[in-house]
Amino acid sequence: MALHFVVDDASGDVIELTGSEAHHAAAVRRVRVAEDVTVTDGHGTWLTGSVSAVEPKRVAIAVASRSVVDAPARRILLAQALAKGDRDELAVQAATELDVDGIIPWQATRSVSRWSGPKATKGQARWQTIVREAAKQAHRAWIPSVEPVASTAELAALSSSAQIVVLDPWADNRIADLDWSGEQDLILVVGPEGGIAPEELSALGEAGAVRARLGPSVLRTSTAGPAALALLNQAIGRW
Repeated sequence: MALHFVVDDASGDVIELTGSEAHHAAAVRRVRVAEDVTVTDGHGTWLTGSVSAVEPKRVAIAVASRSVVDAPARRILLAQALAKGDRDELAVQAATELDVDGIIPWQATRSVSRWSGPKATKGQARWQTIVREAAKQAHRAWIPSVEPVASTAELAALSSSAQIVVLDPWADNRIADLDWSGEQDLILVVGPEGGIAPEELSALGEAGAVRARLGPSVLRTSTAGPAALALLNQAIGRW
């Protein structure tokens, strides 16, 4: 499999990797002249080419072919509650590898971690870095966006344009049995380790969200979203 890189600007017949991407290519992956690679701008542009020059702070790639990968007509987003430790980050990383189209950090009532002010900006940037690296590892042409941290009210308001599914291990419905035949975007809502508070379930339910469980086991916040995402990919015909 060819090595894969991400650039901000994918125009032109020669692509230059600079900064951390050049260091990763030259020092970590040790690319060589004439080695075949692939490149994306994270917005659907997909290039194949070969390395034409390698320097510590600059790697040049001669473009051999160029194509555009269409974005999914129906997006799947993950509303991931902020969680203690790195469990929310693990969820974001795995979801990106499993083709999620967007991430919404959710400040749930029972979230131990609290994002506000500069910490919210820093946290969003941290998650975007995780997403970028996971998308590169997975050779994705589209890199998911990480939205600003959302409150429960802001999350509920998204029901006007998307179908919201709240993962709840105590729900009667199984996620595998829901009707996925619509055209609206899908938002999977995953709570923190302490679970989703009753008032949050009520607010989301009043907005039209559906509660559903995955199976008989109670999964961690780091695994529930990716597990549901895998089922959805199959259910709506992506996989």
